[in-house]
Amino acid sequence: MKDMSNQEYSRYVESKAKPSPIGKNCLLAFLVGGAICTLGQALSQVYQMWGLPKDEAGTAVSMTLIFLAALFTGLGLFDNLAKYAGAGTLVPITGFANAMAAPALEFKSEGLITGTGAKLFTVAGPVLVYGIGTSIVYGIFFFIWKSIAS
Repeated sequence: MKDMSNQEYSRYVESKAKPSPIGKNCLLAFLVGGAICTLGQALSQVYQMWGLPKDEAGTAVSMTLIFLAALFTGLGLFDNLAKYAGAGTLVPITGFANAMAAPALEFKSEGLITGTGAKLFTVAGPVLVYGIGTSIVYGIFFFIWKSIAS
């Protein structure tokens, strides 16, 4: 294998690679992603029926989907669903919750602080830092703009 050219190696890899069923994968991603979104819409309707205003119902739906994704990640069910559904589980809220919970669970044997606590923010840390930083910069510009305009 050391004496192979790049083209020979590419042909070798292609001969060993299992073809991906793109159509099936797209259909499963669409169906599972759609089911997650349908669940979110149903939860929104239920929360509104229980008396929450639409915007608060949206917040409750987000919290519920985050909780369920983290719970299913902890129970080992989310990974099984992701293997089956692929990109369909990456609906932003559920995918983000899984991305936060999975590293934390993976390193729980290292302790609550250095394992779970530290790894919990492996993915979320940069998102939070840039989100909070951007909101501060935006707030400063908004304050200056309002001060000049008044």
